[in-house]
Amino acid sequence: MNGAEKLGRRTDATIEAEGLERVYPGGLRAVDGVDLAVEAGEIYGFLGPNGAGKSTTVRILTTLLRPTAGHARVAGYDVVKQASQVRRSIGVALQEAALDPLMTGRELLQLQGALHGLRRAESRSRAEQLLERVDLVDAADRLLNTYSGGMRRRLDLAMALVHRPSVLFLDEPTTGLDPVSRSSLWGELRSLNDEGTTIFLTTQYLEEAEQLADRVGIIDHGKIVAEGTPQELGRLVGDPGLYVKLIDPSQSDRARELLAVHGSVSDRGEGCLSLRTVLGARAIAPIVRTLDEAQIEVDAVEVEEPTLDDVFLAVTGHRAEEPGEDGSP
Repeated sequence: MNGAEKLGRRTDATIEAEGLERVYPGGLRAVDGVDLAVEAGEIYGFLGPNGAGKSTTVRILTTLLRPTAGHARVAGYDVVKQASQVRRSIGVALQEAALDPLMTGRELLQLQGALHGLRRAESRSRAEQLLERVDLVDAADRLLNTYSGGMRRRLDLAMALVHRPSVLFLDEPTTGLDPVSRSSLWGELRSLNDEGTTIFLTTQYLEEAEQLADRVGIIDHGKIVAEGTPQELGRLVGDPGLYVKLIDPSQSDRARELLAVHGSVSDRGEGCLSLRTVLGARAIAPIVRTLDEAQIEVDAVEVEEPTLDDVFLAVTGHRAEEPGEDGSP
């Protein structure tokens, strides 16, 4: 995996890729030797900033784009040689879904059913089931151009489920949604996964990957640089962290100097410090004593578990929200 940290790699793969590459005219290498193995029934989070290669990888796996090199299989079918079988096995909800704004939600679902070869009665029945599932019954006969962003995303999801796919690809499904809409969509994805659907989820949101994914792959500049469960990836960060909040922010510089003997200290502003130490929670008493002896009052000290943001910074050298320098899709 080109030097990436491999953790918990599976063998019973529903989605698999080996040496996957995509080079655009002009030499832009959007995907650069990606290896993947996603087990049936997993939620796999594909994490990276804009331009990292997430969407290009998804387009290849969903047969919308041919790879320049490498191989991939989804639901047991080759994405190039057996593209039609792949399409019948998967549901896809991409960011740029083109939906007719002058059709209603019900009409769009029934049309999707017809395109998948469902008989008229079955298409109508399936549309009703899905409208109820994504909580759009009351808006079913409204034109799409009256839908909010959250309603459109839920309709996108429903359309991807019309033909009961075994594998679901979602490309940044909650981008731009408010917290309530995002939480609602997370709940629906968990329900689908509980029913056995394998979900491949690309996201820029670290919290989303931590909340939903069984395993996470981190992609940067077209390469997977780390992979594993959120807990496994957290261990790549190194020493545990402590969050220290001072009552008087003006004492931050002095506190930082004193705490440096206990580990690596960074200033988070407004009287808040982060301390990385091999002692973990056992360092709480010593650091409180150190600050107390210096007459620096402490408001709170808490143990901080490593986040995927910490992991991303550790393995790439930059934060996840920073765009990829290569500008790839």
